[in-house]
Amino acid sequence: MTHGPIQVVEHGEEPAAVVRGHAAAAELPDFLGGVFREVMERMGEQHIAPAGPPFARYVPTDGGFDVEAGFPATGAVSPAGRVVAAVLPGGRVATTVHQGDYGRLGQTYSDLVKWVADQGWICTGAPWESYLDGPDVAEPRTQVSFPCAPAA
Repeated sequence: MTHGPIQVVEHGEEPAAVVRGHAAAAELPDFLGGVFREVMERMGEQHIAPAGPPFARYVPTDGGFDVEAGFPATGAVSPAGRVVAAVLPGGRVATTVHQGDYGRLGQTYSDLVKWVADQGWICTGAPWESYLDGPDVAEPRTQVSFPCAPAA
């Protein structure tokens, strides 16, 4: 197993600054690195600090992913260039920390979805990844969070 224990936690809604785009799987590292630098620059220009680690949400599409990536923010972000305001949703999330190769995150996603279903819950929104370590770390930690609720 490449992840820690799975738990449900209450997540407070967070304002965020993001760039939205599309990237093929092989392009994701370069795309994310550029986006994170761009978002940090725009936030700095607006005197807004990150409120947590960088994150990304992915929607699979033909030929890649629609991506929303950036940082939770300590305040409201004004649109500037490609950077726009977004929100990480509040409510219950099933979460775990994946450790190791990003290429094995798919298994962590599968384990989370199965665990949620085994608890009698359902996933209610798009998951996101929070990058607790940079890609230069030998075994980087990535927190995966799925909004969820008890099944009706």
